[in-house]
Amino acid sequence: MRVSLCTIARNEESALKGLLRDFRDQNYPHKKIEVIMIDSNSTDHTREVMEEFQQDDNGFYDVKIYTSNGKNQASAWNVAIEHATGDIIIRVDAHSKIPRQFVSRNVFNIQEGENIVGGGRPNICANPNPWTKTLLAAEESLFGSSVADYRRPAAQKEYHDSLFHAAYKREVFAEVGGFNEDLGRTEDNELHYRIRQAGYKMCCCPEIISFQHTRSTFTRMIKQKYGNGYWIGLTLGVCPGCLSYFHFIPFVFLLAVAGSSLIWGLTGQPVYFAIIMAMYTMFNFVNTVGAFVLKKSINPLFLLLPLLFPVLHISYGIGTLVGLIKLPFWKHSLDGSAQRRIEEIKQAVKDNTVVYDDEQEEVL
Repeated sequence: MRVSLCTIARNEESALKGLLRDFRDQNYPHKKIEVIMIDSNSTDHTREVMEEFQQDDNGFYDVKIYTSNGKNQASAWNVAIEHATGDIIIRVDAHSKIPRQFVSRNVFNIQEGENIVGGGRPNICANPNPWTKTLLAAEESLFGSSVADYRRPAAQKEYHDSLFHAAYKREVFAEVGGFNEDLGRTEDNELHYRIRQAGYKMCCCPEIISFQHTRSTFTRMIKQKYGNGYWIGLTLGVCPGCLSYFHFIPFVFLLAVAGSSLIWGLTGQPVYFAIIMAMYTMFNFVNTVGAFVLKKSINPLFLLLPLLFPVLHISYGIGTLVGLIKLPFWKHSLDGSAQRRIEEIKQAVKDNTVVYDDEQEEVL
């Protein structure tokens, strides 16, 4: 089966070099891999890194570079999908790392009869030191980040509502179309919701794994959490079915703190505020201790986790609040172009379907 291995990047020259080395090291036959790279108008040397990789003789079936002039990741991924000609389309973020068996294991599981496959996607830090390891501990914690199943490797084959760095049979995009370009951080949630509605299952396989680099600074992590929360708030207005109540826990926590503080100020009774903070402190303490236990090492900076967790939660909650406030105005500005784009991708995937003879490696 021929594979379209896709990635998108904007100002990711450093991270992209490592990912492209991983592409080059894949043990799946390179003559069956089509590499597609999308540059989202980078202002650093990302484009040059892509062009150097394109010029190298790595034996791939083809190496293509396209430019996305869109406003977000969904736009760039749609460019990749509409130009992909493989039987399987795999998407991998530029800020990631994949083992050499990544493509071959995805192909094997699709050949076994699955339509969409993926695996666990734990976080790693590119430049390990006590501080970045502390940020990694915050990101890995269920309390500090997410309860999403795909973040942790599966013990056995199981089916999830969403996958990260997934491999899709091209017929999936031919039926459901591309990403919703109206969405910023929740394009995966919305696409996978449509995929589930179409009757497809997303299989998480224990032998498949990939890695995502944690944000290297706390400031970037705060911005990431705020952005995630912001798009959760907006997405509620266009696809409530693709969200779970877990997405709103930081927002509820923010409201609880604000509401109990208000009651304290108006009535002089701190009991509600005290109860909320006592419960939060308990979870905070347990997860901080858990970080020490899971890492099996003594990192004194882990003692800062009780301070980092609330900042991340409040940032996410404020983002959701801002998104909900902006929702009516944002929704009114939508012009239907995203839906038309979804249909364009659907047709492009059908038009790009090519039948191959795997034995002869000739286009029929």
